Amino acid sequence: MNDYNQYYHLNNNEKIIDKPLLILKEYGRNVQKLVNYVTTIEDKEKRTQYAYTLIDLMKQINPAMKEGPEYAQTLWDDLYIMSGFNLDVDSPYPMPEKEILGRKPKRLDYNRHNIRYKHYGRNMELLIEKAIAIEEEEEKEAAIVYVGKLMKSFYASWNKDVVDDSVIVDNIKTLSKGKLEINVEKVKEQNLFDVSSKERSKRPQPSMNAPSNNQNKRRGNTPNKKRKN
Repeated sequence: MNDYNQYYHLNNNEKIIDKPLLILKEYGRNVQKLVNYVTTIEDKEKRTQYAYTLIDLMKQINPAMKEGPEYAQTLWDDLYIMSGFNLDVDSPYPMPEKEILGRKPKRLDYNRHNIRYKHYGRNMELLIEKAIAIEEEEEKEAAIVYVGKLMKSFYASWNKDVVDDSVIVDNIKTLSKGKLEINVEKVKEQNLFDVSSKERSKRPQPSMNAPSNNQNKRRGNTPNKKRKN
């Protein structure tokens, strides 16, 4: 049994009165003990070898983590942190600065876009901007109808009352600064903003190779019947 296994066996079968400081709880106390032991190894080559073994063990503790350069560096950073920044090994990544432990995370800036209708969101305004840029009239109207359907569904989620199509048309006109317009009567008559309506699929045409029964009758091709004797 080598020194590494002896230490691991000893510390898992004997009661330790003085528990080592647990720096990173997610790895557990046994890993912390192993890290403390590795830092005491005098031979750098042997110490490096055990450090790589520890990294493999830490990977098994977090199997859900995806492999990648950032993940590998995070493991080595954690190893250095658990060693109290006293681990001198030949690792693929430099030892992180001690200041990272007390460094506060960067403050996230809030979205400061001045959204006119918050229940539609910023993405709806971006869709309207794209619709404005369309030059072909038929395609532009199709884009307005698409935007209108989305806005009506968002409005219904925000306000459970039934919304009139004229409200959606006015909102589109306001958000587009008058650059997108559609006849409200046309919208109502054809239910263009009705999110529940579905386009009827075209009925499949009869196959030319397999005429229907009606076609057979018209052509006089009735099925053969047995003649009565």
